[in-house]
Amino acid sequence: MFLPTTKKELKFLGWDNVDIILITGDSYIDSPHVGVAVTGKVLLNAGYRVGIIAQPEVRSNRDITRLGEPKLFWGVTGGCIDSMVANRTASGRKRKQDDYTPGGTNNRRPDRAVISYCNLIRANFKNTRPIVLGGIESSLRRIAHYDFWSNKIRKSILFDAKADYILYGMAERSVVELAASIKEGGNPRAIRGICYASGEIPAGCLELPSFRQSAEDKNMFTKMYHMFYRNNDPVTASALAQKQDTRYLIQNPPAFYLSEKELDTVYSLGYKRDVHPFYHRHGKVRAMDTIRFAISTHRGCYGECNFCAITVHEGKTVRWRSKGSILAEARQIASLPGFRGTIQDVGGPTANMYGYECSKKKRKGCCAGKRCLFPTVCSGLTVNHARQISLLKAIRRVAGVKKVVVASGIRYDMVLADKKNGTEYLQEIVRHHVSGQMKVAPEHSEQHVLDKMGKPGSADLLKFKNLFTKLTNREGKKQFLTYYMIAAHPGCTQSDMLKLRLFAMDKLKILPRQVQVFTPAPSTYSTLMYWTEKDPFTGKPCFAEKSFKAREKQKMLLQAPGQKTKPLPGKKRI
Repeated sequence: MFLPTTKKELKFLGWDNVDIILITGDSYIDSPHVGVAVTGKVLLNAGYRVGIIAQPEVRSNRDITRLGEPKLFWGVTGGCIDSMVANRTASGRKRKQDDYTPGGTNNRRPDRAVISYCNLIRANFKNTRPIVLGGIESSLRRIAHYDFWSNKIRKSILFDAKADYILYGMAERSVVELAASIKEGGNPRAIRGICYASGEIPAGCLELPSFRQSAEDKNMFTKMYHMFYRNNDPVTASALAQKQDTRYLIQNPPAFYLSEKELDTVYSLGYKRDVHPFYHRHGKVRAMDTIRFAISTHRGCYGECNFCAITVHEGKTVRWRSKGSILAEARQIASLPGFRGTIQDVGGPTANMYGYECSKKKRKGCCAGKRCLFPTVCSGLTVNHARQISLLKAIRRVAGVKKVVVASGIRYDMVLADKKNGTEYLQEIVRHHVSGQMKVAPEHSEQHVLDKMGKPGSADLLKFKNLFTKLTNREGKKQFLTYYMIAAHPGCTQSDMLKLRLFAMDKLKILPRQVQVFTPAPSTYSTLMYWTEKDPFTGKPCFAEKSFKAREKQKMLLQAPGQKTKPLPGKKRI
């Protein structure tokens, strides 16, 4: 069932009121790929009455008052994407389109949506029930953070939004515990995965440099971020405290990850995999084109790319669903109206991380000062694609399924590291799971830029390209690799982009079309480098291009068809 979004629906369900109202910056899509829908279904499954108000008007009370006032709490999220990223390009221009808004026009999601929605609630409901923040926008802004759009350090969004709690990360376990605690008159401050404001520091907290110290001293900001980043693993993390003016932000250790059985339950909660009719009447939601017939197999990522926020939101320990759960979802998708035989994606943050993890990490937590994939794949990870090969074969046998696409992108260094099954896995992908083009994300070619990104060197990319071409030719298929690149990442100069262009033309035999200008989103190491203009791991200076015009030029140096490609000084064209 859809969760109710109107009084008429409440009456149909026989509900006089709701326990929890969820507010989101996206249209209401009832899908396991959409966090607010998952949260609502998990709470409903736990016995709570839950309503959703999507993209409420912020200049009137028409939408926000539609369901009345909740008995337990308000849950507020900016949506599947940080609202500033959704609304503004890396060059500061207003985006015209929004894939999560009916009709596709970007006219429903306010800047800093979480703050706007909290203000809207308090303006219309005085002394109301607690306001709880969640989702990517709040999760990544839960401590003092650099904000690219105002070019300054901002306080925790908890304080800017004047909310009561933040539930950070995936939060299914935390949100049910919070609902129970509020209902029973308990103390939510003991819940893992929660942030709250306090007049004092509880015992056992690790104190971070304060907001003021972090805002005034870039070295202190770096120290603060290191401490924050190192305390994101549920097994090893300490509670954190950070002074924000006269009060403290308290962050409890992360919630423990869901087990395979618990993940299976989350994905079995009867999602409609469609836009709620109340919103669908206003036009097509383009996001449905990519998520309606797609399957998430796992969560987390041990890549830890410096520009990516997955580590501090989903975590760097990979958890996966059972084969039976995934096949049940495939059968459900095959029965949906409009399904024409193609499952559009089977994967996660990175497709080929399904079904294996470091046994030491599971027992003792993530290694301090060491990464799973950078600078090379750790021998303790024991990369093994066997379970994903078996899974993909099984999905292909589901009645009604004609094609299964792996569109999430794969880590080619991990394919090469799997000496036992890596080639067989890629052969399976090439033979059955590529839809014309296969995504890989080398991001750059120059080693010093890749080091700043936390990405593998170009040698692995070229090995993978050769293997892909060999297997593709063997199958007699016309398939290609699509390369994702980043311009203007910290450490990258215009000269580096020219070198990348030469590399792409000489070695990849293509000018990549998928190029994005680096956006310094909150709570990543790359954003830290951008703000401080230092490498946080060495303390050495790090160039950061900050001019919008020059940042766009870096992108054009790679993409422009007529761009001259003279050999660089001291280099011969190979």
